[in-house]
Amino acid sequence: QVQLVESGGGSVQAGGSLRLSCTASLYTANSNVMGWFRQAPGKEREGVASIRPSRGSTIYADSVKGRFTISQDNAKNTVYLQMNSLKPEDTAIYYCAAGAVASTLGATLSPYRYNSWGRGTQVTVSS
Repeated sequence: QVQLVESGGGSVQAGGSLRLSCTASLYTANSNVMGWFRQAPGKEREGVASIRPSRGSTIYADSVKGRFTISQDNAKNTVYLQMNSLKPEDTAIYYCAAGAVASTLGATLSPYRYNSWGRGTQVTVSS
């Protein structure tokens, strides 16, 4: 199982930016999709962004489209989430996840496709 460690969280004012990083402790060929999820207090975990590099596929939640960008550096076993124009409603714990999907599928925000999760990093956006 892939072990994932997130970093880069913090506190920013609305309109600011943060870049989250997720480093995998080891590589497995079975993990062909990576994703970022978030959970705010009192709310369910939601998918934010996902990437499947082998198919050149990315997907974003509607709430972050145009503001967040997911990318992956295979040489560093690291996935990034660049977050711009942050809003107070982006405040949450952000989790990185690794999973596997069928060869015909692209990136996915379904948490059921992911079997390895990081411990999360807090992002707080103040107004």
